[in-house]
Amino acid sequence: MLKAEYQSRGPIPQDLIEAVPFDKPQLTEGQVLLEMLAAPINPSDVLTLTGHYGILPPLPAIGGNEGVARVIEHGEGVSEPAIGQTVLLPMGIGTWATHMVAKAEKLIALPNGVDPVQLSMITVNPPTASLLLSEFVDLKPGDWVIQNAANSGVGSYLITLAKLRGLKTINVVRRESLIEPLLAAGADVVLVDGDELVEQVKAATGGAVIKLGIDAVGGAATARLGAVLSEGATLVNYGAMSGDACMMPPTVIIFKDITVRGFWLAKWFRTSTPEKQQALYASLIGLIAEGKLSAPVHATYPVKDIKQAVAAAASGKRNGKVIVVKD
Repeated sequence: MLKAEYQSRGPIPQDLIEAVPFDKPQLTEGQVLLEMLAAPINPSDVLTLTGHYGILPPLPAIGGNEGVARVIEHGEGVSEPAIGQTVLLPMGIGTWATHMVAKAEKLIALPNGVDPVQLSMITVNPPTASLLLSEFVDLKPGDWVIQNAANSGVGSYLITLAKLRGLKTINVVRRESLIEPLLAAGADVVLVDGDELVEQVKAATGGAVIKLGIDAVGGAATARLGAVLSEGATLVNYGAMSGDACMMPPTVIIFKDITVRGFWLAKWFRTSTPEKQQALYASLIGLIAEGKLSAPVHATYPVKDIKQAVAAAASGKRNGKVIVVKD
């Protein structure tokens, strides 16, 4: 049994974490032993290692905030989920480990027989993409949405969910090599970010009204999205991949009456009802099980290679999510 543990935080995340062995834990009443199937490395995980995320667990800590596992042993008083059942892991449990213990009542059963790698990414990115499309602007079929970081995990889910809802997407990326893969994935327009973005968007959409902009980059990229948006539109920021503070000229905010909002999934979980959360996940799980919703995977790494996995996830040269697997 191995766990990816870190004792400190610093600027080079892969230098901080290592796979360390541990003994099989003893189960207490109400607990189950789980065998990890797949656990993604998200940008928030990298920021947690560097100390720049909004919530930081006490040290030492095990990396990973989401994933799926298989139930392999019951503690006293447990009958469900059944042995062999695929389950969604609770947020923040420390999912980069070959095995872990959890309370049975905290586990959500998932369909067996569905790709565990795709299921492992359901906790963070798909709900973020879905809520970005529904919580801020009343969009109708045929409306346009623009997003940057379109090749990210959230970005790829957003493209698919928008198409399923009849929305059209303008997708801004940093490299020309990303254009064709995103078009093949269902994007309507893909453009390389730069000073000509406003003119390129007008040409590509015929000057269409754009009510919603979604920013995960920050810095000057935020300002470029603001310049593209129509009067009275909303821009939502949910990340800062550039590491820079969001920029938005007063002329854009004032004369175009742009509303700037922030989105943090953890806060939505704290304020939304259990019924809303269950309905959202039921919808997403159904789409994944039907093969209608998926995300590109850059590579998978066993827990023993966690340093290489984190380095790959922190790199800006990947095309998809990095996934940790048991072995």
